[in-house]
Amino acid sequence: MSDEDIRSRFGCRLRELRKEKRLSQEQLAYQAGIDRTYVSSCERGARNISLVNIGKLADALGVETSELLRPPEECSAERETGRSEEDHD
Repeated sequence: MSDEDIRSRFGCRLRELRKEKRLSQEQLAYQAGIDRTYVSSCERGARNISLVNIGKLADALGVETSELLRPPEECSAERETGRSEEDHD
């Protein structure tokens, strides 16, 4: 699996969990103590996220770190093409 595939799959999983918790990127970022643009770039697979930030996101989502590292259930087309309006509430 390529680096890009790993980042993309992680981003899909992060978005799945965030949406399950009904959080915007801004809300998640605030709770995790990181910038919203960082969350956005992680969801797009543009970041090689650190273990520390994976831990912060897991805590903010109320899940174990391992939940973020599981394969995503599905990668939506909106993740591949950009963002939805609800991501920036």
